[in-house]
Amino acid sequence: MDRMSVQEQSSEEPAGAFDRAPAEGPATAAASPRSLAEDLRARDDSSLSALLRARPDLITPVPTDLTQLATRAGTRASVVRALERLDRFALQTAEALAVAPDPAPYGTLLHLLAGDAGDPVVAEVLPHAVAALREQALVWGPEDRLRLVRTARELLAPSPQHPSPTGLGPTVAEATAGMSPGRIQELLTTAGLPTTHDAVSAVESLTGLFEDRARMSALLGTAPPESLEVLSRLVWGPPYGQVTAEPAARLRWLLDRGLLLPTAPGTVVLPREVALHLRAGRAHRHTEPLPPPVEPTAVHRPQVVDATAAGQAYTALTTVEELLKDWDEGGPAVLRAGGLSVRDLKRTAVALDVPEPVAAFWVELAYAAGLLASDGEADERYAATPAYDEWLDLPAAERWTRLATAWLSATRTAGVIGGRDAKDRTLSALGPGLDRSAAPEVRHRVLTLLAALPEGGSASPDALVERLRWERALRGAASSDDPRARLARWTLTEAESLGVTGRGALSAHGRALLGAAPAAPAPEPTATGSGSGGARSGRGSASGLGPGSGPGDKLPVHHRHHHLPAPPPEPRSAAELAAAAVRAGELLAPLLPEPLDHVLLQADLTAVAPGPLERPLADVLNVLADVESKGGATVYRFTPGSVRRALDAGRSASDLQAFLTAHSRTPVPQPLAYLIDDVARRHGHLRIGAASAYVRCDDDALLNEIVADKRSQGLRLRRLAPTVLAAQADPATLLEGLRAMGFAPAAESAEGDVLITRAHAHRTPPRTAPEPVPDGPPAPDATLLAAAIRAVRAGDLASTAPRKPSTTAAAPAPNGGLPRTTAAETLATMQAAVLTGGTLWIGYVNAEGSASQRVIAPVRVEGGFVTAYDHTADEVRTYPLHRVTGVAELADDQA
Repeated sequence: MDRMSVQEQSSEEPAGAFDRAPAEGPATAAASPRSLAEDLRARDDSSLSALLRARPDLITPVPTDLTQLATRAGTRASVVRALERLDRFALQTAEALAVAPDPAPYGTLLHLLAGDAGDPVVAEVLPHAVAALREQALVWGPEDRLRLVRTARELLAPSPQHPSPTGLGPTVAEATAGMSPGRIQELLTTAGLPTTHDAVSAVESLTGLFEDRARMSALLGTAPPESLEVLSRLVWGPPYGQVTAEPAARLRWLLDRGLLLPTAPGTVVLPREVALHLRAGRAHRHTEPLPPPVEPTAVHRPQVVDATAAGQAYTALTTVEELLKDWDEGGPAVLRAGGLSVRDLKRTAVALDVPEPVAAFWVELAYAAGLLASDGEADERYAATPAYDEWLDLPAAERWTRLATAWLSATRTAGVIGGRDAKDRTLSALGPGLDRSAAPEVRHRVLTLLAALPEGGSASPDALVERLRWERALRGAASSDDPRARLARWTLTEAESLGVTGRGALSAHGRALLGAAPAAPAPEPTATGSGSGGARSGRGSASGLGPGSGPGDKLPVHHRHHHLPAPPPEPRSAAELAAAAVRAGELLAPLLPEPLDHVLLQADLTAVAPGPLERPLADVLNVLADVESKGGATVYRFTPGSVRRALDAGRSASDLQAFLTAHSRTPVPQPLAYLIDDVARRHGHLRIGAASAYVRCDDDALLNEIVADKRSQGLRLRRLAPTVLAAQADPATLLEGLRAMGFAPAAESAEGDVLITRAHAHRTPPRTAPEPVPDGPPAPDATLLAAAIRAVRAGDLASTAPRKPSTTAAAPAPNGGLPRTTAAETLATMQAAVLTGGTLWIGYVNAEGSASQRVIAPVRVEGGFVTAYDHTADEVRTYPLHRVTGVAELADDQA
């Protein structure tokens, strides 16, 4: 069954090795292509465009002709990548073709997938699955001779080392390849078949018995029940079993009739034909022609969804601001191997009051948006970038769209932080190894599935994961090893935290950011997905085609044309992305709370901000008071330390009183006014400067108190004068030590002026956001596709056009090689073509030494150059004659 025909083998040979045979008649070639290259040659431009769009690696670089394109499409790396992007039913179709005869009629393939009883859904969907495989050049040939490309057959066909997902074993012919002719004849006799004159006909006779339903049923009707029980254990795979040197009677009965065949000492296998009979002709135990539907589990009012998502969006903005404000004067150090240490991540999580995985997500989001980077200094630390200051000046809705668009396209995945890489090293936040190329596609697909639900509808994470597993079926991967499933679950969590979704449903601004069409209105705004309305909407969403059609359809909408894998998101231009972000911001802006310019001062030395504050007010209040609690309203507490912090920043008591009076809707409480005046009165009474360090004060009694305090012993103070104390500690240590003792000293300069200490924001040099790591070559745009197809067709014309018999003494070009003629012959042929308007086939070597074939129509030959219309490049070009290796005239019907 795995014997390849000469034509199929040729389709996988190196370029030029199989397309040089004498051409058959046009009708014969069109009816049954001999190779994949001939199959591609018969396709139109739209079909080739679909192939190159589905498999962009085939035009990286652009192949010279269709022969090279076919060869590249059959390479192992390209075929593996194409198989990994098939949906489950298309992959099952390819697996069935791998165990079918080669070539296989369409009816045989249908029988393998639908079984003896048939399946109308499989029968309806299978043509589209075959079309999908044919579109990706994994299957070629007419319907009565379907061929799976050789590399795909090698990957999917059963073997002892690589079992097939179908659970089938080798054919009778493959399993008996090393068996003696006498033993094969014994199998025929025991099975009740006449003996033959050779082993080949004997194997064919045994195969015919196993494939004949009636005769096979009669044979199994005589089998002992114990033997049938053995077959039932092997029928769905794995097909191999172990036997002893003296098999039991139930095994001996099967071995004597070829129902089990030995493959190695102590090992037997169930032949493929026997298994298919026991399976009623089905190649798979469970055929899945339809994608699992994504039904809404609940439908919320759209206003509730949008309001919830907007609240989360605002929380996301405040969290990122709080994170970078915490790192404003220089964040944690960068590990030697890159990234954030576990201890620093824990500290960040405590500062943000979130779990560590959530803190890792916000850190990575700020990094992906270009707001955070390493400063590149010798003592390398993380800090905000200059882009962060620009981001702060934007309206809240625009700040959110910057974060959301960065998340949607980022390949860095926070969910893997804490795991292990291939070298068993821990993956750290902001470190290397976090890129997952499939992440943008999975995020886009999860949100697209949510967008297909009724407005306000949410779906079960398990249903979304099952849908993604169907759309991208991994060969031989366990559910726990599916990276797309983990990415999908992380996407749902991150989208909710970021405010793209609310209550599990896609918000209006999230839909606009995605560029999705408006959702169908929910029939019951408060109904759950268990109702009939939810089921109808879910059925339409499962298909991805919108709401379902009328009840007169033969099959529900999601039964139609859904074998095809979900295509990757079409690349959107920068203008389209910007327009989507603007639209999302416009929808989100009215839902975000307006910043307030006031607070409510309380008598217990607190201030309540009933909402978000304007930035100047918030900045001053963060210096003047400490944040006590957050939530819908933020509570600030005034303490001596916070007031002293404001005085250190250069504010006077009168400034603080005036500021609070201007921004409070309530009068300034007397306790707060007393606190400010009391701290201001004592602030700067002690002055600390640098000798090593000294303390001076006009009140010598206060200095006596400091010297007598046991807590000052570590500062090693001694009196130099009635109003001056000297210390062996540095000024900063002395300043903090006296403050810890309850005093309010102020630092002074060498000139005796009070030093104003303001926090200096530390910024990195200008940094760009990290570039996403693409999942293979980028999808080609329409311009590149058109140019590539034009070049491939022109190169194919040059390589396959019939030549006139050479009348010169020059040696003919080798098969697939460049033409070879002398310089005089080349010049004479060129000049003759100018006069006659003929078309020539030339070999050309460019300045880099790269050789190519071209079809040209010479226009002028002079000065050692030929000017001609190049059919390969579709433009007029000039070539030096000394770089032309040779020339040949095309046949008259090609000229």
